[in-house]
Amino acid sequence: MGSRAVRWPANIAAYDPDSDRDGFVDATERWSGYGAPSFASAVRPKSEQEVAEVVKIATASDVPFLATGGRHGYTTTLGALRDGLAIDLGKLDEIRIDAAAETVTIGPGVMVGDLVGPVLEAGFQMPTGTCPEVSVIGVTIGGGIGFFQGMFGLMIDALLSVRVVVASGDVVEASASSNADLFWAVRGAGANFGIITSATYKLSKAVNGGQVFAADVVFPAGLRAGYFAALKTFEDAMPAELGLCTSIVWSEAADETQIVGTFVYSGPESRARELLAPFFELGPAATRASVVPWSKIPEVVLFGMLSVPIAPGRVHDQFTANVRRFSVETLNTAFEKYDAFYRAYPEGRGSACILETFPNQAVRAVSGDATAYPWRESKGNFMFQLNWPELGNPIETVANDLGREIRDAFFATSGFPEPAVYLNYAHGDEKIEQIYGGDKMPRLAALKKQWDPENVFKYNNALPTEYP
Repeated sequence: MGSRAVRWPANIAAYDPDSDRDGFVDATERWSGYGAPSFASAVRPKSEQEVAEVVKIATASDVPFLATGGRHGYTTTLGALRDGLAIDLGKLDEIRIDAAAETVTIGPGVMVGDLVGPVLEAGFQMPTGTCPEVSVIGVTIGGGIGFFQGMFGLMIDALLSVRVVVASGDVVEASASSNADLFWAVRGAGANFGIITSATYKLSKAVNGGQVFAADVVFPAGLRAGYFAALKTFEDAMPAELGLCTSIVWSEAADETQIVGTFVYSGPESRARELLAPFFELGPAATRASVVPWSKIPEVVLFGMLSVPIAPGRVHDQFTANVRRFSVETLNTAFEKYDAFYRAYPEGRGSACILETFPNQAVRAVSGDATAYPWRESKGNFMFQLNWPELGNPIETVANDLGREIRDAFFATSGFPEPAVYLNYAHGDEKIEQIYGGDKMPRLAALKKQWDPENVFKYNNALPTEYP
């Protein structure tokens, strides 16, 4: 049965492109149109009970579905869903802070930009991502990296419990003391096991009064060798309070490829400038630096570009690699390849190479067996983003070739024995072991068979039910 033929209960808001085009678009429109799923209808449940009801009806009617929070997923495996049902979780947007217990409980409709302010206002801090328009829970279940992970660990490390609608339509709680195996799997491979309707995180007291030093620093092409050499010195010496992000981008104003270094330090500005002297002493072309509340990081980094609304449905293609070593040679190669691409294909100048090098002290302090997340040794999560104006543009083949070339170059010099890929950044063409880790796969497959034997949740880099 197609999703448009299903008769949904009157209490559940349902949309299709014929009867309510605006409502349908609002419930399904994605940040990226590349490798995207297609939907024939959509529902917007207002409660956990309604989510469970939708799952039961959809599975009984053999209707394929995808639950979404911020609709920012990159992976092209989502495109395997054709004419399916969209379950928009945007109405489940409660934020409940318990200051005495030092916890926060949220729904899947809560975005990073919604959460950080209330958490700081209550005097706390927690690990989060940087993009303000992504679902907190959505980014958590893939691991949840970020500038503050050196102090607080990954977002999954702050997770205390979740409530999940599983394939049967039942609602279960998962935590260290209840359905512990499911809780293990959710923390690193969560999209494979159900729809999380609420999640509770532990909070930490805000560091340095909640104030951070944030700087965006522009380096022209001629300084790239010095910049990458400086970055290399932090490979084994990144302070837990310091996070670095390097962006290789095209500058229209300068008419050249440049580097934007983004630096965030949770401590006094004087100490930040001391630590970052190897970069500042290179003589950058421009610097914007300030001391701001940690909650403002999504608004200020990259000169505020992350907080500027982007038209939905544009092409955002991506490849990725995790690294334990910062190969200066490979970094320079990536710069040169992006520069050649920009010059040959002006329509691709919105593309960027994003090199996130965050501290991992608190990440590594958690046992590798504690969660399903496999890459706690990573020192860099590198994204090779390719953008162009519209689907069907011939640049697609060239862009994908570029992404794979750079990915393979970093795989070869990563310091990992095998390619390692962060789930939230995966393109979708990787081997399953490269995403979830070969040593995790037997347990993950067994749990997939237990909780989702019919593979209902199969569109986000799906796990098998048998392995090998």
